[in-house]
Amino acid sequence: RADYVNTPGRPRWGRPILNHGSSMEQIIVLGLGNILYGDEGFGVRLAQRLYANWDFPENVEIVDGGTQGQTLLTFVERADRLLVLDAVDFGLEPGELVQRDTIPAYLSAQKIGPHQNSFSEVMGLAALRGTAPGHCALIGVQPAAMTLAAPLSTAVSESFEAAQNMALNILRQWDVAPQLRAQ
Repeated sequence: RADYVNTPGRPRWGRPILNHGSSMEQIIVLGLGNILYGDEGFGVRLAQRLYANWDFPENVEIVDGGTQGQTLLTFVERADRLLVLDAVDFGLEPGELVQRDTIPAYLSAQKIGPHQNSFSEVMGLAALRGTAPGHCALIGVQPAAMTLAAPLSTAVSESFEAAQNMALNILRQWDVAPQLRAQ
């Protein structure tokens, strides 16, 4: 099954899987956000949900990227395929999901969280170094409530099942066969 990795300075529930010398593509599912700010934690919570409910092959790594910024470069550079999960302000109705086959240079015109600009810089740096993943995808949700200590909004809470299905479908398109874990 995939390992769930928290980035530096946070508890770890798994170990990173390195793909040195392997012919299998390394797939990273990267949840971004801050769970202390309501809907801003969508990406991290979706990554946790995938990790808790599904088993993945060893070449798939589920990562809690939180708001770590530049430290995420290590994960981005080792990914052959990168799936980013995040709350993104696309100017839609709260809870509306967006799937993109690329990750925009800037996820929105308005900065919606402390991680956003630094992750865009991580992607830009990987591109400049020639180490960007060959394939990227984004699943974003339109946030409603992003204030300190806010719970997830009803609209975003209700989007998790559809967002999980979108993520699983992308992984299946990438020849990953997730298995629902027996509860």
